[in-house]
Amino acid sequence: MGIPETITELLEPVVATLDVELLDVEWNGNSLRIVVDRQRQDGDDVDKSNGVTTSELQAVNRLISPILDQHDPIPGRYTLEVSSPGVERKLAKPEHFVRAVGEEVIVKMIPDSSPRRVRGVLSAFDESSEMLTISAVEVDGVDQSDPEDVEIELMHVQKARTSFNWGPGPKPGKSASKSKKNSGSASPPSHTQLKKEAQ
Repeated sequence: MGIPETITELLEPVVATLDVELLDVEWNGNSLRIVVDRQRQDGDDVDKSNGVTTSELQAVNRLISPILDQHDPIPGRYTLEVSSPGVERKLAKPEHFVRAVGEEVIVKMIPDSSPRRVRGVLSAFDESSEMLTISAVEVDGVDQSDPEDVEIELMHVQKARTSFNWGPGPKPGKSASKSKKNSGSASPPSHTQLKKEAQ
């Protein structure tokens, strides 16, 4: 069992006591990133504005730090980062796709698959067959005039992430820099991060 799997098994039930959900554990050799979000109950609507708060991230940080120190799953010094997933996040595990139902996603398939790339709303994810159903608005770079359902087996997915529409691009004849300066669209929100040097 690798470091991310070991830490997931160790921390998942612990962070659940704070009504937050452990979404992902990333380890790059000197930095450990713990991604959490507010628990979503079955039937909850997707609401990106109702995510985990800074105080909740701080609570998670205070809770897991002594546990990591006690169990010492990573030898040596490393940086601990506790963060929210942000509006665009990678999807890799079945539970990630379950949570993303109702959101816009971009899915890239493994080579020799057809189609290779699909963008649209993830309308369903069947956990038993691990089958995604996407109401596709773009297939292999071609816009679909009428969204069509595309079914994809999870085993054929190479990369997937949620997608957020940051607003319209620059108008024809306008430079990107001028359009950005005068645009009313919001800048990408940054997710909160807490860092701690672990022994």
